[in-house]
Amino acid sequence: MITKKIMLASAALLALAGWSAIQWTATAQAAPDAAAWADGAGATAVGGHAVDQAKAGEVQMVDANSLPQGPALPSAIRSAADVLFSEDAELGDTRALLVLRDGKLVYERYAEGFGPQTKLISWSMAKSITAVLVGILVSDGRLALDGPVPVEAWQNSGDPRGNISLRHLLHMASGLEHRESGDPIWEADTTAMLFGAGSSNMAGFAEGKPAVAVAGEVFNYSTPTSVILSDLIAQTLTPSHNAVTRRDAVLEFVRGRLAQPLGMTSLTPEFDAQGTMIGGSVMHATARDYARFGEFLRNRGVANGQRLLPDAWIDFMLTPSDADAGYGGHIWLNRKRPAGSDAALWPQRGPNDLFAAIGHQGQYIIVSPSQRVTVVRLGVTRDEEFPMLRRRLADLVESL
Repeated sequence: MITKKIMLASAALLALAGWSAIQWTATAQAAPDAAAWADGAGATAVGGHAVDQAKAGEVQMVDANSLPQGPALPSAIRSAADVLFSEDAELGDTRALLVLRDGKLVYERYAEGFGPQTKLISWSMAKSITAVLVGILVSDGRLALDGPVPVEAWQNSGDPRGNISLRHLLHMASGLEHRESGDPIWEADTTAMLFGAGSSNMAGFAEGKPAVAVAGEVFNYSTPTSVILSDLIAQTLTPSHNAVTRRDAVLEFVRGRLAQPLGMTSLTPEFDAQGTMIGGSVMHATARDYARFGEFLRNRGVANGQRLLPDAWIDFMLTPSDADAGYGGHIWLNRKRPAGSDAALWPQRGPNDLFAAIGHQGQYIIVSPSQRVTVVRLGVTRDEEFPMLRRRLADLVESL
C-alpha cells in the first residue's frame, strides 16, 4: 500500500543503527546543523545561503551540488508551493520541496534544519531506482525481462515460483505471499524483513515465501519483491556469496552506471548483512539528486547528453501493468486503479503521462513530461494526512 502505517520509530532507528558501521558512516552526514541552512522556521536554503520566505524560488546557485537556474515562479504559483510548508495545512511536515521546469530549478525550499546538502531517506522511491538498475542489466544482455529468474530456491521441479519473471517482479505481480502492511504493524512481512527476523538475510526471507497466486495475475505491492530484484542484481554482478564482495560490486555498478553519470553523487544505498542492497526502501540522497533522477526519467534515460538506458526500458516502466493500470515497472502512473485500491496520484486532474516514485511518509519524485516539470517533495506525513498532501501536490503540479 502507498500509505503504510507508521512503523515504530524507535524500533526503526535501532535497526538502522545496527547496520554496518561502513553504511552508517556513509549516511551520517545527512543532517547539517540547522544554522548552516536557515535563520528561522520556514526559511529557504539555496546555494548554501538562507533565503527569506518572501524570496522563495529566487535561486542563486553557487555550490558544487547546484542545478541549472531558471526564472522564479510567479507569486501565485509560488503560493501553491509554499502551502506545503504550512503548519495548518494538515498534510504533515515538508522538509524539502523542489520544482524544476525544463531541467532548471525554479523553486527550492527547506524546513529548518534541512538544506541542499542534507541526505534524506528514499523509502519506497528506491524501488524506481532499482528498476533502472535492472533495466541497465537487461540492456547489457545480462538479465532477461521474460523467462524464469535465477532464484535458486525456486528451481525445484513443480515449484510454481519457477515461473516468476523479471516482468512479474517489476509489476508487483509475483504471486508470492508478501504482506506489505499488517495490524499490528510488526506482523507485516516488510517490517519483519527490514527490522525483525528477516533483517540479516532480506533476500532469503523474501524469496522463501510461498506462491499464493499465479504469477502475473494479482497486483501485490511488496517491498520484499524489490529486495529479490536487488539480490538478482548482485548475483548478476558477481558469483561470490561474500557479503563485502557483493556489496562492493553493487556499489561500483550503481556509482559507475547511474550515480556518477547523472551527477547524483550523494546517492547512498544501504545493504543487509549478506551484502544485498535494500533496493525497496532504504537509499539516501539530497533533494537535488532525487530531482536529477526525476529529470533522467523525464528525459527518457538520457543524462548530460549520454543515453544510459534504452528508450524501450522507459516505455516498459511507464506502461500500465495488466494487474493494476496505476502501476508500471516499479513506478506509479497517473491512471485509474482497480476498484478498492488506494489512490496513488490524481488521474482525475493530471495528464496521463504524469508518473511518480512514491515513498513511505510522503516522499515523492513527480514527473510530468507534457508539462516539462519535475517536483520533489520530502517529509513526514501520517496516513490520515495523505489525502490532503495529494490534493496540495496536485494543486501545485496543475498550477505549473
